[in-house]
Amino acid sequence: MKDLFSLQGRTALITGGSRGIGKMIAEGFLHQGAKVYISARKGGPCEETAKELSKIGPCTALVLDASGAAGAKKMAELYLSREKTLDILVNNAGAAWGADFDEFPESGWDKVMDLNVKTPFFLTQALHGALKAAGTKERLAKVINIASVDGISVNMQETYSYAASKSGLIHLTKRMAMRLIRDNIGVTAIAPGAFASDMNRDARDHGDVVSKGIPSRRIGTTEDMAGAAIFLASRAGDYVIGSTIIVDGGVTYARG
Repeated sequence: MKDLFSLQGRTALITGGSRGIGKMIAEGFLHQGAKVYISARKGGPCEETAKELSKIGPCTALVLDASGAAGAKKMAELYLSREKTLDILVNNAGAAWGADFDEFPESGWDKVMDLNVKTPFFLTQALHGALKAAGTKERLAKVINIASVDGISVNMQETYSYAASKSGLIHLTKRMAMRLIRDNIGVTAIAPGAFASDMNRDARDHGDVVSKGIPSRRIGTTEDMAGAAIFLASRAGDYVIGSTIIVDGGVTYARG
């Protein structure tokens, strides 16, 4: 029981890990003993974050645009040039796009769908062998998809492709879980609410105002996100298969 939440000896890859929710998860994993790889498109910020987090534990930056099937394949190849197996994959990299319904562009649809839905599937596919090699019946390998409460309940902002992509990712998580559990790989998802990030600038820049609409009366912290991810990644979450954990301070139900 004492090692129930430990990630000692485990290796994790977190896409979009240089900032925001990805960085929160990386920090939590490192504190639990994992070796962590973080990826991002921009080299400077990714390498700076890896250097910062390396004060906690081993953290390496992988600089690459992993969007789409081709990008996912390149990311897998880059990771596999350094490691033979993978214990934990966190599909966190994502994008959003907002525009009026009558003006919403195809580019804003395709970019978001490619990164939020296509990339998690094809990156998991490309790393299937490495995950399968790491997982056992006694201790599963893990895939954690980062969805959003906007894929569960309706946000009245006009972010059509984002909402659709996150809802799709939640259902994709269920379908992938049913296939990959036979290979001792547990697939789950997290649906975050308001966490300070470049994507959620309202929470980042106007946390006091945003908090008024949250039943918990605050935005999420690093500990809140790290705690959920550590649970799912560790032995503690091995019997959670295909589920999406909502981490939002109650927003999903307050909207209803």
